[in-house]
Amino acid sequence: MKKILVVDDEPVIVTLLKYNLEAEHYAVTSTGDGQDAVALALNNEFDFIILDLMLPGMDGIDVTKELRKADVTTPIMILTAKDSEADKIIGLELGADDYVTKPFSPREIIARIKAIERRVGNAKDDGAKVLKVGELTIEPLNHRATMRGERLHLTPKEFELLQYFATHHGKILSRDVLLNGVWGYDYPGETRMVDIQVSHLREKIERDPKHAEYLQTVRGFGYQLEDPNA
Repeated sequence: MKKILVVDDEPVIVTLLKYNLEAEHYAVTSTGDGQDAVALALNNEFDFIILDLMLPGMDGIDVTKELRKADVTTPIMILTAKDSEADKIIGLELGADDYVTKPFSPREIIARIKAIERRVGNAKDDGAKVLKVGELTIEPLNHRATMRGERLHLTPKEFELLQYFATHHGKILSRDVLLNGVWGYDYPGETRMVDIQVSHLREKIERDPKHAEYLQTVRGFGYQLEDPNA
Protein backbone atom coordinates (compact mmCIF):
# COMPACT_ATOMS: atom_id res chain seq x y z
CA MET A 1 0.00 0.00 0.00
CA LYS A 2 1.46 3.36 -1.04
CA LYS A 3 1.79 6.02 1.63
CA ILE A 4 0.75 9.67 1.37
CA LEU A 5 1.49 12.48 3.80
CA VAL A 6 -1.26 15.11 3.93
CA VAL A 7 -0.20 18.42 5.49
CA ASP A 8 -3.10 20.84 6.10
CA ASP A 9 -4.38 22.66 9.18
CA GLU A 10 -8.03 22.56 8.05
CA PRO A 11 -9.69 19.42 9.55
CA VAL A 12 -12.41 19.42 6.88
CA ILE A 13 -9.81 19.31 4.08
CA VAL A 14 -7.84 16.57 5.83
CA THR A 15 -10.98 14.48 6.36
CA LEU A 16 -12.03 14.91 2.72
CA LEU A 17 -8.62 13.93 1.39
CA LYS A 18 -8.17 11.05 3.80
CA TYR A 19 -11.58 9.56 2.96
CA ASN A 20 -11.01 9.71 -0.80
CA LEU A 21 -7.38 8.59 -0.72
CA GLU A 22 -8.10 5.64 1.54
CA ALA A 23 -10.94 4.66 -0.82
CA GLU A 24 -8.20 4.40 -3.48
CA HIS A 25 -6.16 2.16 -1.13
CA TYR A 26 -3.55 4.71 -0.07
CA ALA A 27 -2.30 4.76 3.52
CA VAL A 28 -2.67 8.34 4.79
CA THR A 29 -0.69 10.12 7.51
CA SER A 30 -1.74 13.68 8.32
CA THR A 31 -0.52 16.70 10.25
CA GLY A 32 -1.41 20.37 10.39
CA ASP A 33 2.04 21.54 11.47
CA GLY A 34 4.90 22.39 9.10
CA GLN A 35 7.74 21.38 11.41
CA ASP A 36 6.01 18.11 12.18
CA ALA A 37 5.65 17.53 8.42
CA VAL A 38 9.38 17.97 7.89
CA ALA A 39 10.15 15.52 10.71
CA LEU A 40 7.68 12.96 9.34
CA ALA A 41 9.05 13.23 5.79
CA LEU A 42 12.65 12.93 6.96
CA ASN A 43 12.00 9.89 9.13
CA ASN A 44 9.53 7.98 6.97
CA GLU A 45 9.32 6.94 3.35
CA PHE A 46 6.25 8.44 1.72
CA ASP A 47 5.28 7.98 -1.92
CA PHE A 48 3.62 11.39 -2.14
CA ILE A 49 3.14 14.58 -0.13
CA ILE A 50 0.10 16.86 -0.35
CA LEU A 51 1.14 20.14 1.24
CA ASP A 52 -0.95 23.19 2.09
CA LEU A 53 0.87 26.45 1.43
CA MET A 54 -0.68 28.49 4.25
CA LEU A 55 0.32 26.70 7.43
CA PRO A 56 0.81 28.29 10.87
CA GLY A 57 4.45 28.66 11.87
CA MET A 58 6.50 26.99 9.15
CA ASP A 59 4.52 27.42 5.92
CA GLY A 60 4.43 25.13 2.89
CA ILE A 61 7.15 27.06 1.07
CA ASP A 62 9.58 26.57 3.97
CA VAL A 63 8.59 22.91 4.30
CA THR A 64 9.33 22.33 0.61
CA LYS A 65 12.61 24.19 0.91
CA GLU A 66 13.74 22.11 3.90
CA LEU A 67 12.81 18.81 2.28
CA ARG A 68 14.54 19.55 -1.01
CA LYS A 69 17.60 20.84 0.87
CA ALA A 70 17.70 17.47 2.65
CA ASP A 71 17.51 15.68 -0.76
CA VAL A 72 14.02 14.34 -0.12
CA THR A 73 12.77 13.75 -3.69
CA THR A 74 9.25 12.58 -2.80
CA PRO A 75 6.75 14.20 -5.20
CA ILE A 76 5.07 17.23 -3.60
CA MET A 77 1.70 18.70 -4.56
CA ILE A 78 1.11 22.18 -3.18
CA LEU A 79 -2.49 22.74 -2.13
CA THR A 80 -3.55 26.30 -1.43
CA ALA A 81 -6.28 28.91 -1.60
CA LYS A 82 -3.83 31.24 -3.34
CA ASP A 83 -3.87 31.36 -7.13
CA SER A 84 -1.32 34.02 -7.97
CA GLU A 85 1.41 33.49 -10.55
CA ALA A 86 4.03 34.40 -7.95
CA ASP A 87 2.94 31.58 -5.63
CA LYS A 88 3.11 29.06 -8.45
CA ILE A 89 6.57 30.22 -9.47
CA ILE A 90 7.91 30.04 -5.91
CA GLY A 91 6.55 26.53 -5.42
CA LEU A 92 7.99 25.30 -8.70
CA GLU A 93 11.34 26.97 -8.08
CA LEU A 94 11.67 25.10 -4.80
CA GLY A 95 10.92 21.76 -6.42
CA ALA A 96 7.19 21.16 -6.03
CA ASP A 97 5.77 18.78 -8.64
CA ASP A 98 2.27 20.18 -8.91
CA TYR A 99 0.05 23.02 -7.72
CA VAL A 100 -3.70 22.75 -7.05
CA THR A 101 -5.92 25.62 -5.94
CA LYS A 102 -8.74 25.33 -3.42
CA PRO A 103 -11.60 24.60 -3.82
CA PHE A 104 -10.66 21.37 -5.55
CA SER A 105 -12.21 18.10 -6.60
CA PRO A 106 -10.87 15.00 -4.80
CA ARG A 107 -11.09 13.20 -8.14
CA GLU A 108 -8.73 15.77 -9.66
CA ILE A 109 -6.26 15.30 -6.80
CA ILE A 110 -6.29 11.52 -7.25
CA ALA A 111 -5.99 11.80 -11.04
CA ARG A 112 -2.95 14.03 -10.68
CA ILE A 113 -1.35 11.72 -8.12
CA LYS A 114 -1.79 8.73 -10.42
CA ALA A 115 -0.41 10.71 -13.35
CA ILE A 116 2.72 11.61 -11.39
CA GLU A 117 3.08 7.99 -10.27
CA ARG A 118 3.02 6.88 -13.93
CA ARG A 119 5.59 9.51 -14.83
CA VAL A 120 7.91 8.49 -11.98
CA GLY A 121 7.54 4.83 -12.97
CA ASN A 122 8.44 5.57 -16.58
CA ALA A 123 11.49 7.55 -15.47
CA LYS A 124 12.68 4.60 -13.38
CA ASP A 125 12.30 2.28 -16.38
CA ASP A 126 14.67 4.53 -18.34
CA GLY A 127 17.02 4.98 -15.39
CA ALA A 128 19.95 2.93 -16.74
CA LYS A 129 20.40 5.01 -19.89
CA VAL A 130 23.09 7.72 -19.78
CA LEU A 131 22.00 10.55 -22.07
CA LYS A 132 24.41 12.88 -23.88
CA VAL A 133 23.65 15.96 -25.92
CA GLY A 134 26.78 17.91 -26.79
CA GLU A 135 28.47 18.86 -23.53
CA LEU A 136 25.40 17.92 -21.52
CA THR A 137 25.40 14.53 -19.75
CA ILE A 138 22.47 13.11 -17.77
CA GLU A 139 22.67 10.04 -15.52
CA PRO A 140 19.05 9.24 -14.57
CA LEU A 141 19.99 6.36 -12.29
CA ASN A 142 22.19 8.64 -10.17
CA HIS A 143 19.92 11.67 -10.60
CA ARG A 144 22.98 13.57 -11.82
CA ALA A 145 23.46 16.03 -14.68
CA THR A 146 26.61 17.85 -15.81
CA MET A 147 27.29 20.57 -18.34
CA ARG A 148 30.86 21.04 -19.59
CA GLY A 149 31.97 18.74 -16.76
CA GLU A 150 30.34 20.85 -14.05
CA ARG A 151 27.57 19.41 -11.86
CA LEU A 152 24.18 21.03 -12.41
CA HIS A 153 22.18 21.75 -9.27
CA LEU A 154 18.63 21.02 -10.39
CA THR A 155 15.35 20.64 -8.57
CA PRO A 156 13.63 17.25 -9.07
CA LYS A 157 11.23 18.76 -11.62
CA GLU A 158 14.00 20.54 -13.53
CA PHE A 159 15.91 17.27 -13.72
CA GLU A 160 12.87 15.40 -15.05
CA LEU A 161 12.20 18.05 -17.67
CA LEU A 162 15.83 18.07 -18.81
CA GLN A 163 15.83 14.27 -18.97
CA TYR A 164 12.68 14.36 -21.10
CA PHE A 165 14.25 16.88 -23.48
CA ALA A 166 17.41 14.77 -23.74
CA THR A 167 15.43 11.61 -24.40
CA HIS A 168 13.73 13.42 -27.30
CA HIS A 169 16.63 15.68 -28.32
CA GLY A 170 16.38 17.14 -31.77
CA LYS A 171 12.58 16.93 -31.73
CA ILE A 172 10.29 19.94 -31.42
CA LEU A 173 8.10 19.43 -28.36
CA SER A 174 4.95 21.46 -27.77
CA ARG A 175 4.05 22.77 -24.33
CA ASP A 176 1.14 20.34 -24.15
CA VAL A 177 3.41 17.39 -24.99
CA LEU A 178 5.89 18.48 -22.32
CA LEU A 179 3.13 19.01 -19.77
CA ASN A 180 1.75 15.55 -20.40
CA GLY A 181 5.16 13.85 -20.58
CA VAL A 182 6.75 15.46 -17.52
CA TRP A 183 3.82 16.43 -15.29
CA GLY A 184 1.75 13.49 -16.45
CA TYR A 185 -1.54 15.18 -17.24
CA ASP A 186 -3.20 17.27 -19.91
CA TYR A 187 -4.38 20.63 -18.59
CA PRO A 188 -3.89 23.24 -21.35
CA GLY A 189 -4.34 26.12 -18.89
CA GLU A 190 -1.27 24.97 -16.96
CA THR A 191 1.26 25.21 -19.81
CA ARG A 192 2.71 28.31 -18.16
CA MET A 193 4.46 25.85 -15.80
CA VAL A 194 6.45 24.58 -18.77
CA ASP A 195 7.66 28.09 -19.67
CA ILE A 196 8.71 28.72 -16.06
CA GLN A 197 10.74 25.52 -15.84
CA VAL A 198 12.35 26.02 -19.27
CA SER A 199 13.45 29.48 -18.15
CA HIS A 200 14.99 27.97 -15.00
CA LEU A 201 16.81 25.32 -17.02
CA ARG A 202 18.29 27.93 -19.34
CA GLU A 203 19.66 29.80 -16.35
CA LYS A 204 21.54 26.64 -15.36
CA ILE A 205 22.70 25.09 -18.64
CA GLU A 206 23.28 28.01 -20.99
CA ARG A 207 26.30 30.30 -21.12
CA ASP A 208 23.92 33.14 -21.97
CA PRO A 209 20.28 32.30 -21.14
CA LYS A 210 19.06 35.14 -23.37
CA HIS A 211 20.81 33.58 -26.37
CA ALA A 212 20.25 29.88 -25.81
CA GLU A 213 22.47 27.39 -27.64
CA TYR A 214 20.93 24.17 -26.36
CA LEU A 215 17.34 24.80 -25.32
CA GLN A 216 15.79 26.53 -28.30
CA THR A 217 12.37 28.16 -28.64
CA VAL A 218 10.61 27.22 -31.87
CA ARG A 219 8.07 30.01 -32.23
CA GLY A 220 4.53 28.83 -32.72
CA PHE A 221 5.45 25.23 -31.88
CA GLY A 222 7.32 24.82 -28.57
CA TYR A 223 10.86 23.94 -27.53
CA GLN A 224 13.74 21.83 -28.80
CA LEU A 225 16.95 20.58 -27.16
CA GLU A 226 19.77 20.33 -29.66
CA ASP A 227 23.55 19.97 -29.81
CA PRO A 228 24.86 23.37 -31.01
CA ASN A 229 27.97 21.72 -32.45
CA ALA A 230 26.19 18.98 -34.38
